[in-house]
Amino acid sequence: MTKTNVMRLLDAAGIEYETVEYEVDESDLSGAHIVKETGKDKDSVFKTLVFSGDKNGFGVCCIPVYDELDLKKTAKVFGDKKVEMLHVKDLLKTTGYIRGGCSPVGMKKQFRTVIDETAQLFDTIYVSGGQKGVMLGISPLSLAGYIGADFADVTV
Repeated sequence: MTKTNVMRLLDAAGIEYETVEYEVDESDLSGAHIVKETGKDKDSVFKTLVFSGDKNGFGVCCIPVYDELDLKKTAKVFGDKKVEMLHVKDLLKTTGYIRGGCSPVGMKKQFRTVIDETAQLFDTIYVSGGQKGVMLGISPLSLAGYIGADFADVTV
């Protein structure tokens, strides 16, 4: 397997991670598929969501794959009155990543990021490795420290 940009960045920073590869099903890019393919605890597998706020621009939330982002809580945490999800067609030009491969590490620009507070219950959480079919197991504290993320309750 070739190293992704995310892996190269974490290697350069001396941050430990575990690489987990899985079979991609283009008809099902859901977290449920990834959990089934990898056998990881469903609460420890996180998706990366990008949104736009009315005052503070783009933001990123990492939340468990089975959870839903609470837009009101998110707006409050980010200091916005209102936030709306970034349309999938704008994901690549905004982040440098495609749907199914969006990682909180190595976006074109480091946007303010919040990791759902439940991540702190685990020694290792799993986030996208920057391409479809690759997930990285990483300490939530190491991840937050590297990308400057905060922990907060942002799910429904």
